Amino acid sequence: MLRFDGQTVVITGAGGGLGKTYALFFASRGANVVVNDLGASTNGEGNSSKAADVVVEQIKAAGGKAVANYDSVENGDRIIKTALDAFGAVHILINNAGILRDVSFKNMKDADWDLIMLVHLKGAYRTTKAAWPVFRKQKFGRIINTASAAGLYGSFGQANYSTAKLGLVGFTETLAKEGEKYNIYANVIAPMAASRMTETIMTEDILRALQPDKVVPLVAYLTHAETQETNGIYEVGAGFVAKLRWERSSGAIFKTDDSFTPASILNRWTEIEDFTNAQYPSGPNDFLGLLESAKDMPSNPQGSVPVDVKNKVVIVTGSGGGLGRAYALLFAKLGAKLVINDLANPAGTVDEINKLYGAGTAVPDKHSAEDGDAVVKTAIDAFGTVHVVVNNAGILRDKSLAGMTDEQWDLVLAVHTRGTYKITKAAWPYFLKQKYGRVLNTTSTSGIYGNFGQANYSAAKCGILGFTKTIALEGKKYNILANCIAPNAGTNMTRTILPEEIVKAFKPDYVAPLTVLLCSDKAPTTGSCFEIGSGWIGQTRWQRTGGVAFPVDTTLLPEAIQSKWAEITNFDDGRATHPKTTQESMAPILENMANLSSKTSSAESSFSVPQEKQFEDYPFSYDTRDLILYNIGIGAKADELKYVFEGDEDFTVLPTYGVVPYFGAQGSIDMGSLVPNFNPMMLLHGEQYLEIRSWPLNTSGAKLISKPRLLEIVDKGKAAVCVTGTETIDAVTGKPIFYNQSSIFLRGSGGFGGPSKGKDRGAASAANVPPKRAPDSVVTVKTSEDQAAIYRLSGDYNPLHIDPAFAKVGKFPRPILHGLCSFGISAKQVYETYGMYKNIKVRFTGHVFPGETLKVEMWKVDGGKKVIFQTKVVERGDALAISSAAVELVDDGKAKL
Repeated sequence: MLRFDGQTVVITGAGGGLGKTYALFFASRGANVVVNDLGASTNGEGNSSKAADVVVEQIKAAGGKAVANYDSVENGDRIIKTALDAFGAVHILINNAGILRDVSFKNMKDADWDLIMLVHLKGAYRTTKAAWPVFRKQKFGRIINTASAAGLYGSFGQANYSTAKLGLVGFTETLAKEGEKYNIYANVIAPMAASRMTETIMTEDILRALQPDKVVPLVAYLTHAETQETNGIYEVGAGFVAKLRWERSSGAIFKTDDSFTPASILNRWTEIEDFTNAQYPSGPNDFLGLLESAKDMPSNPQGSVPVDVKNKVVIVTGSGGGLGRAYALLFAKLGAKLVINDLANPAGTVDEINKLYGAGTAVPDKHSAEDGDAVVKTAIDAFGTVHVVVNNAGILRDKSLAGMTDEQWDLVLAVHTRGTYKITKAAWPYFLKQKYGRVLNTTSTSGIYGNFGQANYSAAKCGILGFTKTIALEGKKYNILANCIAPNAGTNMTRTILPEEIVKAFKPDYVAPLTVLLCSDKAPTTGSCFEIGSGWIGQTRWQRTGGVAFPVDTTLLPEAIQSKWAEITNFDDGRATHPKTTQESMAPILENMANLSSKTSSAESSFSVPQEKQFEDYPFSYDTRDLILYNIGIGAKADELKYVFEGDEDFTVLPTYGVVPYFGAQGSIDMGSLVPNFNPMMLLHGEQYLEIRSWPLNTSGAKLISKPRLLEIVDKGKAAVCVTGTETIDAVTGKPIFYNQSSIFLRGSGGFGGPSKGKDRGAASAANVPPKRAPDSVVTVKTSEDQAAIYRLSGDYNPLHIDPAFAKVGKFPRPILHGLCSFGISAKQVYETYGMYKNIKVRFTGHVFPGETLKVEMWKVDGGKKVIFQTKVVERGDALAISSAAVELVDDGKAKL
């Protein structure tokens, strides 16, 4: 058993949730525990000693040793002093304290930004700084910092939190490098666990699976004296544990002459993003060797796509010299107007540009980057707007953590992280208004990989990468693109740490072409990170091991983590993935929620899965108002009177209204009684079939009865497919009105020995493969930003479609449209193009965000009796939202039933 007898563990934010679970566990394994908790709310307001006191009393009642501390983490020295006063030492530090101030970037206030930075980043720095001399003196220390998927991948509405959380990754990597020779090991985890911050937006089923005790064993293993792991990044939750590392493409090398242009980079873009022969570095590339290789390259072909920035207004911070000057000169050469921002001397660059490209091409600005409003005002006063922001300004205050002062920490974070935030925030309203913006932020290999003597700089630069990922998500639908580069160049800043001959060899001019490309109309990506220098460009991304999924219904112990460590950390077994989003990150965690220790033995074998079953009737009524509301919910406009005005002689409801009475009936079915291991978060709506049996519908209103029935359950091994049929009849006459069939995909509910293949259900299960020719008709329709809010009034009360917090739990950056809303919008285009249909069938392939543009492609087949169609999302590269779809027309669509 891994024990911690005689060791002292300091845990911040330990009054509840994950921190409390850490405290109770370590105490149970013999450790002395300092329970720190300010007793504040989840957004950082208020304070109380009660939370910490309760945990301490619980530990003492069980025979353990613990003391409470009520300080804010910004007073980290006091927290560590509590440990030293009570127990004479500190051996393990778990930086767990955290708060949320979630708000979209356009609405974020400086107070929201500053408080998150204070608690998460400076708080971790202050506690670690206070513990560091103790660790060094005793030649032992273990540190766990707490990141988040929001930091690793970006998260809508969390620009501040994403910055802080990825900043902690850079901070940890530097701590690991500085501490290793002193037997001080530092690791960082991105946990998913139930807490005060998640319990209001998760279902009870999810909360049970995401209990904090599924995170604690990894932390216990990493902090044990026998464990020799350091500089690791881990994702953990619901029994799933995996390791991450940085992966860098081999990239492309360019000749560093006048042919090295933005167009030449675009011409070889696929090489830059090609990870075929990837590298797994712990620091910067061999830029001296790359520079030699670049000299031997032939002249760079320019390709067929020209790149310019004609008439774009560009702000470049820190552009009085070095990289910023090189950027500004190339922007001006390619047609841009420039704001040359430099706290020291912008005049030299301004004069140089105006002499080359005409008076008024560039104007100076001497404000600090932290005064972002004033910098952007310079652009507005001179040119009327701003199109591009290049956040380049930076300083160094290098010092080992042992010798670093708070002033050195604060200044580097202020210039780099807060300065980047302030400039971008000031430009954001102009970007939104003109639906165009480009942001190029500057990270560093010191931030990505950590670097000795740069804990402040590493935290700031890695944090900027997290910031970039989030604003890229928030800005994409407005044509605001954001990327990050880690440049290697000789500048006045690097002159302090590099030999002069190397400074001269690493010319800033070799970085400028990529900067301009990423800030142009031809920018080929957003939310990406690139390393560049010496004529070489490579892309950097995450690689994650396949990890280990432990059963969620058993107690997970550190010893189990220890026994599976080789598998948890194995990047070479063919299971490694490259998650780019929080959705992709969360997929294995959510899937593991159905991983029960008993499922291969008794769960499925003892579970009686019915193949047919009748459920209770579901009464439903509607009136004229409901029909109008539905029509508007799927895109009807005010000038389409036949859909929105009950007095119009052709007033009607769109035929897909038939899914509305079905929807309530379907919601009354207890899926848990039909399949084993049912988990609502593992449910996907696969296919929908609607048959219109009586038309036109009575538009004055009626009372209906829906009769849901189980048709079959198909066993797909790891999943089940539940097929239901629902007949809707007139409650008075008994006349059939609609018939619905739906296929629901239930992940984790298979393996019960049922039939592996579903029945042929005719039109309801048809493949509907589009012909290999151009569509006969294509209609594009832009959904409204309010589409989900309106559609839900027809009975869709799932918070996933309206509540940003709930959508975030589902790992969507914002609420998504109900699939049946996208279905209705698509069917409206088919109806208006080809007329009335007898039935319609679709497969739900991808999600749609309100405000996105749908492209419906239609093919007439079977002699004009049938229309096959599919729906794509234009803004996401024609990503499929609906496929395998078709309608069977009524007499070629010209007659009514």
